[in-house]
Amino acid sequence: DFINHYPAALSGGMRQRVALMRTLAMHHDVMLLDEPFGALDSQTRLSMQQWLLSVWEKEKRTIVFVTHDIDEAIFLADRVVVMTPRPGRIHEIIDVPIERPRPVSSLTRPEFVALKQRILGTIYQNASPANEETAPHA
Repeated sequence: DFINHYPAALSGGMRQRVALMRTLAMHHDVMLLDEPFGALDSQTRLSMQQWLLSVWEKEKRTIVFVTHDIDEAIFLADRVVVMTPRPGRIHEIIDVPIERPRPVSSLTRPEFVALKQRILGTIYQNASPANEETAPHA
């Protein structure tokens, strides 16, 4: 319905789909996606996450997905790489042992929550001393 519309007339979700389709059309074995859903509202973001999972199921390409959203990282990934603060270095690589396909309901399962707590603990363990007083404890 929007094929003849200019990009400015498209919603954020539509623009993200177009950008991801351009990336898929390149037919590379590895896709790098840097915060592709960061500017989307939560409903559109979840829809785009589900869409990306369905694309991955069909294409089976390696996707390096950069995000600051822990739920998003766990929901989409097979492994979560936790980085240190500046300078950013790999602190820990955590496997996500949650079976695929992952329905939205997996976001509230005990194993998901436990993994989120582990990742939060790892992040705040590496927080700078100035942040320790305000950092929540997992």
